[in-house]
Amino acid sequence: MPRLFRSKSIFVTIYGGILLVVLSVSLVAYFSLSYVNKHRAKTYTQEVATAMFHIAAVSIARQPEEMRDIWLSDASILVGAPMRLQPSLPFEPSGEDIARLNEGRAVVRRQRLNSFSDIWIRVPLPGKTLYLATQLEGFGEQQVRAAATFFLEDLAYYPGQEALRLQTLSPFIGFPMKLMPMFSAGLDSEQIRRLNQDEIIVRLTESAIAGRNQLTVFAPSQLREGELLVVGPVALFDRLPVGLMIMTSVIALLLITLGAYGVIHLFERRLAGLTKTVMKLQSGDLNARMTLDGEDEISRLGDTVNQMAGHIQRLLDVQRELTQAVSHELRTPLARLRFGMEMLAETEDIDDRYAQLDQLDEDVSQLNTLIDEILTYASLEQGSPQLNFEEVDIDELLARIERETKALNKPVKLRLEMDSGLVVDAVPRYLHRVIQNLVGNAMRYANKEVLLRFEVRQGTAFLTVEDDGPGIPEEDWKRVFEPFTRLDDSRTRSTGGYGLGLSIVNRIAYWFGGTIRVGRSVALGGASFIMRWPAKRVMV
Repeated sequence: MPRLFRSKSIFVTIYGGILLVVLSVSLVAYFSLSYVNKHRAKTYTQEVATAMFHIAAVSIARQPEEMRDIWLSDASILVGAPMRLQPSLPFEPSGEDIARLNEGRAVVRRQRLNSFSDIWIRVPLPGKTLYLATQLEGFGEQQVRAAATFFLEDLAYYPGQEALRLQTLSPFIGFPMKLMPMFSAGLDSEQIRRLNQDEIIVRLTESAIAGRNQLTVFAPSQLREGELLVVGPVALFDRLPVGLMIMTSVIALLLITLGAYGVIHLFERRLAGLTKTVMKLQSGDLNARMTLDGEDEISRLGDTVNQMAGHIQRLLDVQRELTQAVSHELRTPLARLRFGMEMLAETEDIDDRYAQLDQLDEDVSQLNTLIDEILTYASLEQGSPQLNFEEVDIDELLARIERETKALNKPVKLRLEMDSGLVVDAVPRYLHRVIQNLVGNAMRYANKEVLLRFEVRQGTAFLTVEDDGPGIPEEDWKRVFEPFTRLDDSRTRSTGGYGLGLSIVNRIAYWFGGTIRVGRSVALGGASFIMRWPAKRVMV
């Protein structure tokens, strides 16, 4: 089965959602369009019906009662629809209907089963209620001709006041209507000839702005020769095309399909690459990495996988190094313990026994120190150690470091430089461990002096430890932070250590969100260690 139609395909999932949205929007648009068309048709019919039948109702009111049926018969032929008078409405009118009828406007009810509309308008007879009713399928050329005839008949009652009469009727007319000379109407000779024979001319045009068909009627005046009644242009009703909307929706759906497949297929290929990388990692190939191209969510996910793989690889390397180094480091004190126990068993001199016991106790202390260093380093190498940051008083912390250093009774002098009252965010025991390790390391190699400087600049805390010893060769600056690295290869108690102190400092700096670097001291000439981290934690 092609990938496109697989149920687990991202394309099917996402495009299915898009398709559902498009179909939902199309249905909503269809029903909304139908409602709008219905409302527009009703409004258009009411306005045009008012323009035509208001003047018809006025004309009926002028007729003697015995002549009304004859007038209605002739008017029905003109309009192309039966017109009748009735004393009441066949429905219960709403408040809006009553208001329209009282204003002399038409009320329209559209029939549900066909396209016909029932129209009613009140005949303005004093002291009597009478309604003019008709039924039309639509308004076209015949109805506009009939309207022109009705208006010409009405204007005949107002000789010399035609313009004033048209102004009076204008609130009921939804289109232009005016009297003008025949020669200025822009008609050709054939049309003028027909007008001179008392014919009504209808001209069909298309609006350049709205694109809708319009009718303009030219009717010869019955009062003045050479004068025309110009009705219109009257815009014909134009439904919003539902078929066009459906066709547009189908085309849009096809375009969305092609576009969505093209875009989603790219994501599928990149996700396939990510899956392949994860499968390699699962099989044990920790060197596998995903190629990153971009800054979107998939690229960020790939970067996270790459970082995870690198972290796993580093943890495994650390575990291997720890296993090898621990087994090596434990051999020397254990061998001394075994040798001391053998010597203790063989000697009978009481002073010698006590000397051997002191030596054994020192070896046990050395083992405890080594185990503590290993456990500390291992805890800092885990995925995310528990760090409880709090505000640390630097004055108090450095005073403690100074007391602990003096207790060693070494000839090297510790000099402190700092501003009083400094407070930074840190884990107190880990910050104490950093300063203790750096100062202890500097004391081990210094000749006369160790400088400890603490400062805060632009929200960053700086801890600097310098000494006047031989310093560290530049080619070893990166190696010095690797676990179990001792540059002098010494294993004696006086200078050796275990090679974990600076590794622990490096990991603490990392978990503090900072860095540590080694260099040469400008002031003292020996080694220089500078650790920096944010002085205030940003709570997320």
